[in-house]
Amino acid sequence: MTELGFVEHLAGNRYFDRHFEIEAVKVLPGEYFVTTNVLLVTVLGSCVSACIRDRDKGIGGMNHFMLAGGETDALSASARYGTYAMEILINHLLKLGARRDRLEAKVFGGGRVMDKLTHSKVGERNSQFVIDYLHVEGIPVAARDLLDIHPRKVYFFADSGRVLVKKLVRMHNDTLARREKEYAERLTEAPVAGEIELF
Repeated sequence: MTELGFVEHLAGNRYFDRHFEIEAVKVLPGEYFVTTNVLLVTVLGSCVSACIRDRDKGIGGMNHFMLAGGETDALSASARYGTYAMEILINHLLKLGARRDRLEAKVFGGGRVMDKLTHSKVGERNSQFVIDYLHVEGIPVAARDLLDIHPRKVYFFADSGRVLVKKLVRMHNDTLARREKEYAERLTEAPVAGEIELF
């Protein structure tokens, strides 16, 4: 199956996962990917990830995002980043044949791991945003693992909907914190993406 999409946000880090013996794609902050047969993997700190799939067709996708800035108003520039991340994923699923009435979501992340790097409650805001967005869009949340103080590694098997989550109690380097900090800085500097219309 060809993965169509918006190149500037489509994850491109492919590798072979030796543990699961399957092709995988690593989804980094600000990226997403949609597939039927590839394992999707991400590591989340304060960011959140929505794993959304068509229950019948086995088409699924994952995004990885955070809200920019400290605003919480639904119409703020900050919330528009989250809305864009969700809409680009859902639109891509629909383009590949998913049906809106068969979509379900599993959501992860929003840990309190960036408090020392930025203002507090960023994880809580990201978590609340993704839950509220899915509620408004009528997409049921089949599973969630949000908040807490630990980063987590998420494995999403789009074809079956299976998700494995590993809490990262000990981090051996600062890669996650550095990526999220750089991503947060890019969000505050970049213009808000244009409107996307859901179909």
